[in-house]
Amino acid sequence: MGSDWNRRQFLMSAAAQTKPNLLVILSDQQHWRACGFMDPFFTTPNLDALARESTVFEEAFCTTPQCSPSRSSIFTGWYPSRTGVYGNIGVLGGAPLRQETAFAKLQRAGYRTGYFGKWHLGNDPAANAGWSERAIDQADELATDRALTFLKGSGPWAMAVSLLDPHHVYDYRPGRPRGRVTLPKSWHEEVFASKPPIQRQFMTEDQGKFIWDLPQEAWEAYREFYREKVRLFDEQLGRLLRALRESGAAENTVIVVSTDHGEMDTNHRLIFKGPFMYEHMVRIPLVVKAPGVAGRRVRDYQAVNADIAPTLLDYAGVAIPEMQGRSLRLSIERRRVRDRDFVVSEYYSKQNWVNPIRMLRTREFKYNLHARWGEELYDLRTDPHELNNLASTAGSAKRKRQLRAELEHWMAEWRDPFTTFGVTDRAGKPL
Repeated sequence: MGSDWNRRQFLMSAAAQTKPNLLVILSDQQHWRACGFMDPFFTTPNLDALARESTVFEEAFCTTPQCSPSRSSIFTGWYPSRTGVYGNIGVLGGAPLRQETAFAKLQRAGYRTGYFGKWHLGNDPAANAGWSERAIDQADELATDRALTFLKGSGPWAMAVSLLDPHHVYDYRPGRPRGRVTLPKSWHEEVFASKPPIQRQFMTEDQGKFIWDLPQEAWEAYREFYREKVRLFDEQLGRLLRALRESGAAENTVIVVSTDHGEMDTNHRLIFKGPFMYEHMVRIPLVVKAPGVAGRRVRDYQAVNADIAPTLLDYAGVAIPEMQGRSLRLSIERRRVRDRDFVVSEYYSKQNWVNPIRMLRTREFKYNLHARWGEELYDLRTDPHELNNLASTAGSAKRKRQLRAELEHWMAEWRDPFTTFGVTDRAGKPL
């Protein structure tokens, strides 16, 4: 009997080891070009090296350019309009996540699970279940330290490491750049004509007012400061990747590196994040290294960060329940997969300033529908910098109607409550 039991244990252990480990590493507030392999202005040697041997989705987007709601999508596979986390925890719309995450499913499937770093999804028991080890809301070095300890344990394991940088760009204080910094085309050319008034208001009355009237060098120093915060994230990423290689587990680990949302980085004379849906806000890095798959750039598939949860479940051999996200495994493994017709992104609030927006983006056009402030339409083929809002031009009326109809159909299909939302002033008073 003892011999049979030992044999069963051996077979179970061998079967477990065939399952890949799963590692998700998230930055906070990193736009899609804030990577050295996309723009040499940025210094990210560790991410660049990983990208060379990974699948890089160059057309990847967040479900919303806000921390908590986007994270709810990353870990559940659902959009914020379905997770109920419309805004950041603790402000208007910031209800806690009340759904279980993909990691709870992985734990039930036999994975040892770990979470280290920024959580920002509240204290509901359902969302907080499923972790074998967890240490949340720590500084990046400490979170990485805990992750390195976790790596020393047995597999199969699934771990999320959520780092704060480059979100610390909020610590910027105006100064002069130390080196040569080039400001983007849209910094020089944006005049906010025909744009929703809340964009300029964000800069003149809200979080951007400290820099709005300062000379160009203060904006250059901002970009330089942001670049340094991106570099600090890359430094911790390097520690994690080196430890993974040294542990001997790298060849059997699916590695996902992404972020929760972008950063305006002085584009359109905007900084931080707010009530706008420009590319630097919604387009994000997404790098996936899968065992046995050579590196390549994917330019023919539009990914969304809600795809991360089903992708993890797919590689773990766990049944994928209904989700708005889709597994990226077919695309990663170069199998035939149909691209999305469009990508949707949602926006609800900035602190207590509620300005709901819905974006529908195809490869050619971007259409934004505001709850109060009208519409935006950009031809991404001829105007990649999104300077010319075509929403009120007669020649674009048919295209605008088509895109709005697509968006309204999507919202109806997924029971998005957008049309029921109100709008407030900056203090949270209904308008």
